[in-house]
Amino acid sequence: MMVDLRNLQTMLDKFERERGWNRFPASLVFAHLIEELGEISRYITVEEGYKIVGLGHEAPDRRSLGREFAQVFSLFIQLANHFQVDLEEAVLREIEIMRNRFPAEEWAKRMNGHQS
Repeated sequence: MMVDLRNLQTMLDKFERERGWNRFPASLVFAHLIEELGEISRYITVEEGYKIVGLGHEAPDRRSLGREFAQVFSLFIQLANHFQVDLEEAVLREIEIMRNRFPAEEWAKRMNGHQS
């Protein structure tokens, strides 16, 4: 099923309201969002070798990484709904601002010379 961002935001708003989750204060939703971002950070720190599995750290279950991203995205949308931000409109507007602020040709040239 394909869903655009505006419809997804509406679907999640309905889902939250049906459960009363729309009554949680933004500060608690934000804290939960940070907690879930921390779960994603576990994957990153292991993948990049900052935390070594077997040397004091356990491997995160990579099969659940998609769920972690979905939870972060849902909580982010819940915050946007709390503040009545139309994410689709905001993202499209921001892309235009960024397109003008960061010219593709200049950045492509810069990044092609950048060694990762």
